[in-house]
Amino acid sequence: MERIAAPLWPLPLAIALVMLVATHLAWMLSVQAGYVPLCNPYWDGCTSISRAARHGLGNHLFRLMMLPCALLQGLHWWAARDWLRLRRPGDSGGSGLLPLGIAAALSLAVYATFLGSEGEIYRFLRRYGVVAYFASSYLAQLVFLRQLRRHALAKPALIRAMLAICLAMLMLGVINALIGAFAGESLKDRLENALEWQLGLLLVMWFVAQAWLWRRSGYALRVRADV
Repeated sequence: MERIAAPLWPLPLAIALVMLVATHLAWMLSVQAGYVPLCNPYWDGCTSISRAARHGLGNHLFRLMMLPCALLQGLHWWAARDWLRLRRPGDSGGSGLLPLGIAAALSLAVYATFLGSEGEIYRFLRRYGVVAYFASSYLAQLVFLRQLRRHALAKPALIRAMLAICLAMLMLGVINALIGAFAGESLKDRLENALEWQLGLLLVMWFVAQAWLWRRSGYALRVRADV
């Protein structure tokens, strides 16, 4: 009987790549089909991620990629909780991590499932699905980061990088709230669209940082295999 170690750092890296490819591929296909204008969505805010992935082939490919990605994210937060437990046996400081991660994964699945569907109930599920996804993901990041900082479970440079990502996401949230209160309707839509793309990019960067952390720590799933 031999133990095989399967490294787990490719899991968050795969999530980052799927999210990046799915959103940009859907956007490119929608531009080609004339559903959305050609622009730099991160700066011009001419379209939201949802609108870019709502129609045609882009919608089918987006859902085809994001539904498995939701499952991967649920597995990722489960693995993140166990990583903390391995580093701090008996410490339950990250006990809220898995429920938040599962909530994020389910919210992403709901959002992707109903994206492109017509009707008020589907619009409600899409709108609050994406809000719940970003909120749950952000809270899970804060729980994980708190444990990293409290117990010095990573190099200071990496902790600072992950903290910077969280602070940038918080700043975008504050800006979004101010936009809703003070900006005109047309400007509000464009700024909110741009912030959505920027927030998605920061989330991708978090998963890349997590992959780097797990690669450096040698985190792996060990299974038994008959030889």
